[in-house]
This record gives sequence, C-alpha cells and structure tokens, in this order.
Amino acid sequence: MNYLITIIGPTAIGKTSLSIALAEYFNCSIISCDSRQFFKEMRIGTAVPSQMELASAPHYFIQNKSIFDSYTVGDFEKDAIAQLDKLFSNNEIQIMVGGSGLYVDAVLESIDEFPDIDKSVREKINTDFEELGIIYLQQQFKNLDPEFYHKTATENPQTLQNPQRLKRFIEVCLGTGKPYSSFLNKKKVKRNFTPIIIGLEAPREIIYQRINQRVDLMVAEGLVKEAESLLPFKQLNALQTVGYRELFDYFDGTVSLDYAIEEIKKNTRRFAKRQLTWFKRTEDVKWFDYQESNSAIIDYITEKMQQ
Repeated sequence: MNYLITIIGPTAIGKTSLSIALAEYFNCSIISCDSRQFFKEMRIGTAVPSQMELASAPHYFIQNKSIFDSYTVGDFEKDAIAQLDKLFSNNEIQIMVGGSGLYVDAVLESIDEFPDIDKSVREKINTDFEELGIIYLQQQFKNLDPEFYHKTATENPQTLQNPQRLKRFIEVCLGTGKPYSSFLNKKKVKRNFTPIIIGLEAPREIIYQRINQRVDLMVAEGLVKEAESLLPFKQLNALQTVGYRELFDYFDGTVSLDYAIEEIKKNTRRFAKRQLTWFKRTEDVKWFDYQESNSAIIDYITEKMQQ
C-alpha cells in the first residue's frame, strides 16, 4: 500500500524542517505544494528551502516554473499525481508539504474541472478591474452567481477581498454562460495512496513572532533587491502575493520602506490566519505542537501504517 505523508500548517511553523527529517528517515522524496515556490524568480520572498535543505532529499515542484508561465491548480494536480505515480514505483512512502490548502486538496481529493476559456475574457476582466476596482468584481460576482456569492460572503468573507479569486469566478461565469458554482463538487476521485496528514500548530503569538522573524531574515537576505528586479512585471498573477505587493508600493513612492516591511509582516500574519482556517476544516489531521519531537511524529506515522 502507498502512503502519502502530508504536512500542513501555517507559514513559518516549521513544515520544511519536518519534511526533510521525515524524508531522511523514510528515504523518500518531497512533493512541494506551496504555490508561491513554483516560480524560479521568487526565491527569497517565498522562503524557498536552502541549497543544503534541498540537497537533503529529492524535491519536486520548487522553482520549476517562470512567473511568465501560466500554471493552474489543475495543472499542478495532473503533474503532481504523475510524479507520485513514478515515485511510488520505487518507494511506497512519499511526502507532500506546503501551505497552499487548495493545492493540498487537489492532490488528496482532486478538484473540480472547468472548461477552457478564451484568454480575451480574462483580459477584458483585468481591464475593467484596473478601471473600476474590486467593487466592480464583487458586484459582477454577485450578479452572475448570487447563491455562491452569498455562501462565500458567509463562510469565506476574505475571498471577497481577493481580486484573483473574484476574477476567476467571473471568468468562468462569462466564459461558459453558467454559474461558477455549477461546476463544483462534480467528481470524487480515488487515489492510489492513503494519506497520513500531519498538522503543525502553535499559539498565535508564537506563529506571529516566527513570521516577524522570517520577514526580517528575508529582508536581510536581499528581499528588497529581489522585488526591485521584478518591478517591471508586477502586473503578473504570480507577483500578486504578500512580500512583493507591499514593496512595489514602496518603489512606486507611495509608502516608506519601513512601512512596507511592516505591511509584509501584517499581511503574512493575516495569510497564516486564513491558512489555519482552511486546514482546520481538513478531515483526519493529527495535529502536533510545532516543538514536538520528530521521533514522536515518526512513531505516529509508523503506527498509522500498521493499522
């Protein structure tokens, strides 16, 4: 039987170090499902593992794409499952780690399929957004799929402040002539592995402290220079992310550098809160304190595989 040890939790909690310890113990590979670490131009701001960490075990889906590439969660699902099929042929235990909940779900359970939509639809939505702002997106979403809009407003209100998600909802509605929600929950896929899901958690003040320390370390390692090199491409979807947006405002002269750095910390803390909300809904997770020993976690995994 194949087992996919899946490590989840908020950013800066210690998922990378645990994944490496487990990969070394079980002599297996690591599938990264951090959607920010796919892009090779974004190393510092996405906390890509160090060269020493990457050399500790085979890693997949880290810096394998360019910010100029279109890469969806559906693309990742297909690629990750194909890679896992190859890896399981040599070792029945593999590891997946990352903080992108939708990407984790795509591998564990599959995601809903949407038809291909002409690029001109997205281009028109982008143009309207630039002119009219996020209120336009919210109103379009409400008009095109009112039932799903109200469900989102109730269960995931932060989504209504996410332009990329709103654009996608509208794109599907306009491109297909059907509500976005009509494509949801259409299929259940049985995987050729059993997931063993490990969650890492800590008191909120500890998580926030670790995030602040990580941002300071990123700045010391050259985050500002990295963001400046990407400024000409700031409109790309890949760069609509915490750690870069705030510095683009600094380069545009609208905020100070100190303010931008504090905004990165604040927005990363908000991101961690959203991650926890998402992952707490995941079923069959064994949660461990972030300081729990690797041996205790290995004992739990071994016991699960013997059941």
